Amino acid sequence: MTEISKIAPIPLVVAAGSEITPRMRALAIVVVVSAVSGLIALTSGGYWLSNFTQAYCMVLAVLGCALLYGQLGLVSLCQWALVGVGGWVSLRFYHYVHPPFFVTILVGGVGASVIGMIWGLPALRMRGLYLALVTLMLAGAFQSLVTVISFPVGGPGFLGQVGASGNDRINMARPVFASSDTGYFLFVAGATILCIFLVEAHRRTKPGRAWALIRKNEQMAVAAGVRIVFYKAWAFALSGFLAGVAGALLAGLFGQLDASAFPTTNSIVIFIGTLLGGYEVWLGAFLGGILTRFIPALLIDLNVNTNAGFMIFGAALLFALRDPLGIGGQLTILAERLYKKYQAQRAS
Repeated sequence: MTEISKIAPIPLVVAAGSEITPRMRALAIVVVVSAVSGLIALTSGGYWLSNFTQAYCMVLAVLGCALLYGQLGLVSLCQWALVGVGGWVSLRFYHYVHPPFFVTILVGGVGASVIGMIWGLPALRMRGLYLALVTLMLAGAFQSLVTVISFPVGGPGFLGQVGASGNDRINMARPVFASSDTGYFLFVAGATILCIFLVEAHRRTKPGRAWALIRKNEQMAVAAGVRIVFYKAWAFALSGFLAGVAGALLAGLFGQLDASAFPTTNSIVIFIGTLLGGYEVWLGAFLGGILTRFIPALLIDLNVNTNAGFMIFGAALLFALRDPLGIGGQLTILAERLYKKYQAQRAS
């Protein structure tokens, strides 16, 4: 049998040849995200800084969605519900244990990861439209559930509720070094960089090679010794972990979360953002996540009905379907071509 370690990974971009090393790609992640984050931190405040912090949390949800669709061809429409799961678990854990903020984030990520694996079980036998419908129904079920039980607000018991007055509610505290809005935004930006590295590490190692072969041909993957169930569950667990971290970061941003913040439609918007940004490169998830939050925030700031955002996303979806590389893929190819041209000029 062919060992999985010998299976060549699918390239992230369509480009002839490549002199760009993994170290340079890693440096590009740090430089791009840091530059954009620094510009936002210097120029934004109040309303816009809060929305950009939420946009970075959305990036993590899009990153997980892009992982499933780009690596396995699986359409998951429950990513925003998993963000809510991560937020619920992190809030309940914080109110009950009062751990360091880093531990709270990890617990929220692990909690959503476990639920993501359970919700991903239908993917073992379903694909395409059927899987999309199942995950969408799960997202709707989560919205109905949290509407009934609400989010923990620091009270006793499993649900963490308080009395009718609500005077004894407890907000989740941010880290001491990130207590200000700007500091917390930069903290979320740092977490985003780490999560991007986590996904890229999976894409370029044994799990990425396994996912590539599964997407190409499951029978071939079985013949090569790939454990289909294990690696699909791994993908859903990683996707859920990213969403759970996003939920914990949102809980830290607001101190509390509300059930109305997790409508089912947001999961559909996340998938559209995945297609628009591009699911083969990290830059696609970064841009797609920012756009999915920036456009509604801009409409609100301009006093425009937010339902117009669905028209914008619909038009963007048509563009994305015509260009599978997305905005991120096109920009990545352009950057690589410019770099190669620069290198050729230096050599001559």
